[in-house]
Amino acid sequence: MTDSLNRRDFVKLSSAGIAAASVLGASPTQAARGANDKLVVALIGCGGRGMGDAGQFKKLPNVEVAYVCDVDEARLALAAKSFNVPAGKAVNDLRWVLDDKSVDAVIVATPDHWHSLAAILACDAGKHVYVEKPISHNIREGRLLVEASARNKTLVQHGTQSRSTVTMIEAVKRLREGIIGDVLVAKCWNIQRRGLLPPGKDTPPPAGFDYDSWVGPATMIPYRTNRVHQRWTMWYHFGVGEAGNDGVHDIDYTRWGLGVETHPTKISANGGKFHFNDETEFPDTQQATFEYPGDGKPGSQKLLIYEQRLWSTNYPHNTDSGAEFYGTKGQMFLSRRGKLTVHGDRNVEIKLDIEQKPQDDAAHVRNFCDCIRSGAKPNADALTGHLSTSLAHLANIATRVGRSLTFDPQKEQFVGDDDANKLIRREYRDHWGTPRGV
Repeated sequence: MTDSLNRRDFVKLSSAGIAAASVLGASPTQAARGANDKLVVALIGCGGRGMGDAGQFKKLPNVEVAYVCDVDEARLALAAKSFNVPAGKAVNDLRWVLDDKSVDAVIVATPDHWHSLAAILACDAGKHVYVEKPISHNIREGRLLVEASARNKTLVQHGTQSRSTVTMIEAVKRLREGIIGDVLVAKCWNIQRRGLLPPGKDTPPPAGFDYDSWVGPATMIPYRTNRVHQRWTMWYHFGVGEAGNDGVHDIDYTRWGLGVETHPTKISANGGKFHFNDETEFPDTQQATFEYPGDGKPGSQKLLIYEQRLWSTNYPHNTDSGAEFYGTKGQMFLSRRGKLTVHGDRNVEIKLDIEQKPQDDAAHVRNFCDCIRSGAKPNADALTGHLSTSLAHLANIATRVGRSLTFDPQKEQFVGDDDANKLIRREYRDHWGTPRGV
């Protein structure tokens, strides 16, 4: 599919596109760095996830967390203190980071609706990007980020850390080697007990918090006390629901193990708010099925199933997060919590010599930095993140419209369904229309 990002189009995402075009100019061609060269990194989004990511970068040799950026003054001050960042490099506007040619890479750990947009701007500024999951707020943004990474020859690493975890890597290798025969079906789950969201109120934003920039290029809606810094993931305007928040980890390694490197063509999903009577909008209960036709012949068709219950502590295989792979000669159970079992025909257990290690955030960050230095492809590049996150989007869209859908993987459009196609993208407002510093 080609849906190239041009500057005029991107103004509708954020008039930061204007700033990037005029201030930054053409993007440099990226070259591999020397093994001993220092990497200068900036953190954009100083919440808990961002602080954790930046902490992993800080532990690596020859890596400096030189900038922190957030629109919340309290979070910004805490991050600056934690990483010993001077006042001039603790900023509330990501354009300061992008303008600085000494910055090699950025960590994007903002709310979901900023993920692709900030990452695209960073790529266009010649920066490599470590972007937290989900990689996008909608399908179109994910595709634009894939194109921005390729256009600028900048590396993108998506925050699905299982891609760099030794247990997952070895398990997928065994699947490719045929340990359970031809894998035709895989099922994953995200089952946990979330709390009830307390009622909120529309109020003026608190002092020290730039709500206008937090909303950014999304259309403006009122500040609400239970939405910002809390469960914004569960609001259509800012998040991707639990399928994109936590479930995307399991969706990603399930797609990886199933061996599908494109979009599905048929999607069916059911679910809704079966348990929680609160203001959140995304489902607390959801089951989605994705069909991959391959070449249409037996043996190439694949089925991926995603299951979600946010009100239960009764987990399959006694773990809240996992996947089962069903092959013609057996079954594999795999979880990013560090669990793995394999059974052959007639449920005979197959012993493995694989280290069982939980999701390894440090290894994922290290892989990203190593790739910047070597020029190699990261374990979870932009396309990998886009294909996996799109499954969360497809599940949510099918759930919202309440019917099964047919999807064209090349055009990234639904076939004959205008209502569903409207949810592939979103509306944007002109943000940052006033020049910085005025």
